[in-house]
Amino acid sequence: MVFRRRRAADEDEPVGDVVDEASEPVADAAAGPAAEPGRPDGPWDSSDAPDDDVPRIDLGAIHVPAPDGVELRVDVQEQLVINATLVHGPNAIQIQAFAAPKKSGIWLDVRDEIAASVRDSGGSIELADGPLGPELHARVTPPPPDQGGPPAGTGPQPLRFIGVDGPRWFLRGLLSGPAATDEGQARRLIELFRGTIVHRGGDAMAPRELLPLRLPKEAMQQAPHPEESRPTLDMLERGPEITETR
Repeated sequence: MVFRRRRAADEDEPVGDVVDEASEPVADAAAGPAAEPGRPDGPWDSSDAPDDDVPRIDLGAIHVPAPDGVELRVDVQEQLVINATLVHGPNAIQIQAFAAPKKSGIWLDVRDEIAASVRDSGGSIELADGPLGPELHARVTPPPPDQGGPPAGTGPQPLRFIGVDGPRWFLRGLLSGPAATDEGQARRLIELFRGTIVHRGGDAMAPRELLPLRLPKEAMQQAPHPEESRPTLDMLERGPEITETR
């Protein structure tokens, strides 16, 4: 499902879907490093978000930037919105928000688990430090063409994982496209990640449980019937596109 904020003169372009499985909840993450307070340049907790003029789309637990030229894609699984992907040209960043313990962060543990999973699947990894702290650079074998992957013969796909521990939440970003290896092209996506606001809420949640997301109001308003206001797998297969003109 795609949401594009663009100028009126722009033309629609076909887009695909990016799907990623969430980590399984675990009962104890107390061994992780201390959670960091909100960063002065983002991403922010809703309690200390700046009063700026950045256009954002309300997805419930996260409000993501949506400036001109950036598309928003959401993935739906079992009638639930599970992530948001911001697309800028040939590059994309998938954003997911998870619950975290009150007094500890989980990013370093999650990073190590992602690295182990990539290695087990035959990929390669490199631990690195980036503008937001520790991150993970990976190369993975893409899925076959009949499962939405690139043409046969395509080599390993570079991916770049970034993460930020906030107050009782963890925000993960997954960069793909040239931005996964080119710092210049990654800069715009990282700005979008920094501009995200997390609305954790007060509900008790297990560490690593996905924070609840919802379709933006634009999608609800354009649903032709009330019973179609919730995302379904049929809607995902049709790949509808909602365009907001500024």
